[in-house]
Amino acid sequence: MLECTYIQIPQVEHTHAVVLSKPAWMWGAEMGANDQGVCIGNEAVWTREPVSPGESLLGMDLVRLGLERGDSAWAALTVITDLLEQHGQGGPCREDPEPFSYHNTFLLVDRNQAWVLETAGRLWVAQKVTEGVKNISNQLTVGAEISAEHPELRSVAQAQGWWDGEEEFNFSRVFTPENPPARMELSDGSGDDVHFEGQAQWHLHGLWRFLHHRQHGVCPSQRLQPALHPLLHRHPRPLQPFIFSDCSVPVPRVVSPQFGPDDPVRKQPRFQSQVDRRHDLYKAHQDEGLAVYEILRDLESQCLSEISAMLNGEIPVEELGDCFLIPWTQRSSSTSEQ
Repeated sequence: MLECTYIQIPQVEHTHAVVLSKPAWMWGAEMGANDQGVCIGNEAVWTREPVSPGESLLGMDLVRLGLERGDSAWAALTVITDLLEQHGQGGPCREDPEPFSYHNTFLLVDRNQAWVLETAGRLWVAQKVTEGVKNISNQLTVGAEISAEHPELRSVAQAQGWWDGEEEFNFSRVFTPENPPARMELSDGSGDDVHFEGQAQWHLHGLWRFLHHRQHGVCPSQRLQPALHPLLHRHPRPLQPFIFSDCSVPVPRVVSPQFGPDDPVRKQPRFQSQVDRRHDLYKAHQDEGLAVYEILRDLESQCLSEISAMLNGEIPVEELGDCFLIPWTQRSSSTSEQ
């Protein structure tokens, strides 16, 4: 059995290696990639379907499960929808005694295909992205351009009186709640409102500058702005930002503390106390602000150059095992000296 954030599910025989961006307290992840070139990210949405009051799989659990079990974007989408059918989705999505739960929308992309998957309880709809730019936020964005769907999606909508069965079926229009939460109203949900100054900006350096930019609503200090998580661009030469290697060097100072059975997420009732989950790198960002940001930009450029050199055969892959360790060690020494 596999221990997810709140429930156990049967484990599969084989899983893929993954890189995850995740809250420290949960098993799942908000975004990530696997060693098959699949990338997935999720965002919160609310629909006319009620949010389950019980604990089940979180949307973040489904992100990680899709990455661990899917060797393509479509395979990962199938993993997620099958698990939704078996287990549903639900449970607290933040460390707080006050309940906060939602349904989920996902971006899934590999080197050949890109998909948007939007859910309403156990129901779902998917749209294949074939051109242009697509982002997700806190709105339903799949309209009438549906590529795949739950077999009971339309019959449920018709039985509930949300759709008359005659007019064109538009998922966003049919399933968006009449009184959406404020977080949904803050997001315009257009799904294609991400722009750069020009096509030349679509490279890793351009993406990093965009994601660091406060006005785009991705900065965690702007809590009222809808988060814009994964960003995908259909390009004839796909970006390859992740390197999987057996020789990577662990860096304990960038790992969040572990609290074992005493973790508030493991005790019933949950989240009745608070623990400090910050690792040293996170604390450095908080304490030193812009100084760390400038160093981070330099490290991003340095690591990208080294990865590009490895992909071109200029340096052996073994030398990348500590490409994050050495700069962080040097940074720690210089900080202590100051």
